[in-house]
Amino acid sequence: MTAHDDELYQQVILEHNKRPRNFLKLSPCTHEAEGYNPLCGDHLNVYLRVDQGIVQEAAFYGDGCAISKASGSMMTAALKGKTVEEAASLFEEFRKLVTRELDPAVPGHHLGKLTVFSGIWKYPSRVKCAILAWHTMKGALDQSKTVSTE
Repeated sequence: MTAHDDELYQQVILEHNKRPRNFLKLSPCTHEAEGYNPLCGDHLNVYLRVDQGIVQEAAFYGDGCAISKASGSMMTAALKGKTVEEAASLFEEFRKLVTRELDPAVPGHHLGKLTVFSGIWKYPSRVKCAILAWHTMKGALDQSKTVSTE
C-alpha cells in the first residue's frame, strides 16, 4: 500500500464512519442476522430485502468502530441490485481481499471501490472489524440468526 493508498483508505473510512450509507433498521426485510466481534465489541445487524433472488435493499445498524461501520456502509451500497449468488461471490472476494489471498491489481474481481480495504491485512486485529458486516450478511442469506467473528 502506497502513502497515497493509505491516505485514500483513511479518507474513505472517515467519510463512511461519519456518514454511513444504509445505516438503519430495514423493515420489512426478508433476511436478517446479528453479528458480533467479541475481540473489540463491535455488534451490528444486517437487514436484506430479497425479491426473486435479487437484493433490493440492504442495510445495517449497530455499534462498531470506524472500520466496521465503513465496511458495512460500503457493503450495503455494493449489494443493491445483486443476485443472491453475486452477493455470496462478493463476500468471498472481499474475504480474500482482506486476508491477502486476492490481489486487487489482478483483473477478474468485482470489488470496485471495496479494494480500498486491500491493505487491512497488515493489521490482523482490524481484519475482523472489516469483515464483520460481510459475515453477518452471509449469515442473513444462509438464514443464520447470529454470527460471530470467533
